[in-house]
Amino acid sequence: MLQEDFITLQIQKQKNIALIAHDSKKQALIEWCEDNKDILKNHFLCGTGTTARMITEKTGLPVRGYNSGPLGGDQQIGAKIVEGKVDFVIFFSDPLAAQPHDPDVKALLRIAQVYDIPIANNKATADFMITSKFMDTEYEHKVMNFDKNIRDRAKTL
Repeated sequence: MLQEDFITLQIQKQKNIALIAHDSKKQALIEWCEDNKDILKNHFLCGTGTTARMITEKTGLPVRGYNSGPLGGDQQIGAKIVEGKVDFVIFFSDPLAAQPHDPDVKALLRIAQVYDIPIANNKATADFMITSKFMDTEYEHKVMNFDKNIRDRAKTL
């Protein structure tokens, strides 16, 4: 593809990190946040409802809360990714339990992929990401030029 097919986005040094956890994983995420408090305190944190509130209560980290996942919180985080206001996602999910809002979770994962956003689904991946050399630097990444893609697709209809 030609260069114009892509645009360069920049993740700033101070990351906008979304913190999300299924009910059975909330305690593990809280413990992870406590263990990584010295790193997380340097970034803007947000999360889905109950998770955000519990992290703030247990760790003292300020976490802006959106709705809970089943009430649209996952979709709110996805919208923030599209707006360029979330650029890093830590989502401790439970792969062994059925989730009533599973389509919302899949939509969030999909939009993170579309926008080339780092996303961790478990502690090991979150550990690797948060200790990456990119945590304390700006990071440029290329994503599809969505405007051009829409114009090109419209020509074929």
